[in-house]
Amino acid sequence: MCKIPNINVEIKWMDFNMRGKFSATLSDGRVIIVPVSLFPDIKQMSIKRRNEWMILDGQYFTFEHMTRVYSITDLTNLQAA
Repeated sequence: MCKIPNINVEIKWMDFNMRGKFSATLSDGRVIIVPVSLFPDIKQMSIKRRNEWMILDGQYFTFEHMTRVYSITDLTNLQAA
């Protein structure tokens, strides 16, 4: 993976244990909380599978049993909307 240009923060931790939401803790201290309904393929996963997340290069995340890779911009663009 390669870094996304002009993105200076990284994903440090993910939490998928909130009901109907998940959060990403960023390296600058921000915590982004997102409704899981905005990510239909994550919503369809069991809680057990959601907890098998992986952070890639600090700017991407995926799951052990998923081929799709999400970026930090997928989360931050939602916050701007």
